[in-house]
Amino acid sequence: MSTNENASAAVARLNRFKNKGKDTTEMRRRRIEVNVELRKAKKDDQMLKRRNVSTLPDDATSPLQENRNNQATAHWSVEEIVKGINSNNLELQLQATQAARKLLSREKQPPIDHIIRAGLIPKFVSFLGRADCSPIQFESAWALTNIASGTSEQTKAVVDGGAIPAFISLLASPHTHISEQAVWALGNIAGDGSAYRDLVIKYGAIDPLLALLAVPDISSLASGYLRNLTWTLSNLCRNKNPAPPIEAIEQILPTLVRLLHHDDREVLADTCWAISYLTDGSNDRIEVVVKTGLVPQLVKLLGCGELPIMTPSLRAIGNIVTGTDDQTQIVIESGALSVFPSLLSHHKNNIQKEAAWTMSNITAGRRDQIQQVVDHGLVPYLIGILKKGDFKSQKEAVWAVTNYTSGGTIDQIVYLVQAGVVEPLLNLLSAKDSKTVLVILDAITNIFLAAEKIGENERLCLMIEECGGLDKIEALQSHENELVYKASSSLIEKYFSAEEEEDQNVVPDSTVDSYTFQIQGNTPDTFNF
Repeated sequence: MSTNENASAAVARLNRFKNKGKDTTEMRRRRIEVNVELRKAKKDDQMLKRRNVSTLPDDATSPLQENRNNQATAHWSVEEIVKGINSNNLELQLQATQAARKLLSREKQPPIDHIIRAGLIPKFVSFLGRADCSPIQFESAWALTNIASGTSEQTKAVVDGGAIPAFISLLASPHTHISEQAVWALGNIAGDGSAYRDLVIKYGAIDPLLALLAVPDISSLASGYLRNLTWTLSNLCRNKNPAPPIEAIEQILPTLVRLLHHDDREVLADTCWAISYLTDGSNDRIEVVVKTGLVPQLVKLLGCGELPIMTPSLRAIGNIVTGTDDQTQIVIESGALSVFPSLLSHHKNNIQKEAAWTMSNITAGRRDQIQQVVDHGLVPYLIGILKKGDFKSQKEAVWAVTNYTSGGTIDQIVYLVQAGVVEPLLNLLSAKDSKTVLVILDAITNIFLAAEKIGENERLCLMIEECGGLDKIEALQSHENELVYKASSSLIEKYFSAEEEEDQNVVPDSTVDSYTFQIQGNTPDTFNF
């Protein structure tokens, strides 16, 4: 292959990565893959819907004295509840509604479908409007919240019953416990998916929700109330296909920025999840978030040491660096790389994997950004994952290294080799995942391209042979995947055949002269591994 062809091959590889005229689709695709995998694992570690199973204390904030009716409402059948709710006696309706709420608050197998089939939802929704009887508003709101915490079909029954506008009206209730229950219900409905999320937004929920937080000092709000509000806001930011309307996001963001400076752990965790959802999209969506100036605070939380907060803040940071070079630069300038030694060596595999994935998008950036990775001492940590991380983390570290070799300077690639990347990289060629094997072969090819330019092919070949890498590459020539077979054959033919050794003797000296650079004061003969 001629020098021109080498250059073309390098350009072709560069085209698979993220910036500067590079095609974004490959990195985007990877981000979607990673996110799908993570969501399967723990549904984002954040509940989509929540059921209220708590019982009110004796001095409940509710005007309804629970003790008074405890015996009366504890063991009603659904039939008795229907009869009570359909009566014209408000006291009886209240007792029946409370009995229904208690059934629906049962820890095990609440009879949600039975209540729906009994046709009670329209009645509960009508009780939400009974401002003359706040206890029945509260009990029906609680019952509906728990129905909406169920399956999509059960949530649909609540929405079809006209509950969304009724709950939005209740946000302005003078009774805090009632407005909080409305916040919770709307969070459950919005958490069902994009369609209901957008319906909640369309009915005008955002203004009254944000009004509840428009106090001079957020800390003056009760912690449970604030947590519910934050969680509901995060569900309004959640889900894709389609993502939330951009106007809604711009409306919510200033409040999220305020919440990001609060000191309650649950509030911080849910706010970080909200930001992770908002940054999980196109560059212009990322920009809307980044321009609020919240990245430094996000980075601060990334280093807080508390897993429920670190997990979503790392996801958000990881999403931001899938964007443009400038967006990535803001993350770097906010000091994020200083946190990565602890993230890349974290005892939780999931954190290691996300941290390595984030690194893979930073090393897909500009050369000065790759240099920042080097200067922060992160290369040994990536190599550490290649050596002994779990396989999912190793896959991400492989991408990080390959992107580095694809966009890095010869200097940077030499440093990577000197740091000991070759052996652990080659050891992973025995992986069953063809895509990972191809990415590794890509990295080896990139390292050879750099070695060629400084006349160090022979030494690299020797290094690969000595660590058993040549045997592994040769074994891939009988791989079932055609792309793997072709890539490994090409490497063998180009760099490890007898003809190649002869060719090396006639490489013109000018190649060496054009790439003289010092490493730790050494002579220009630089591949001193």
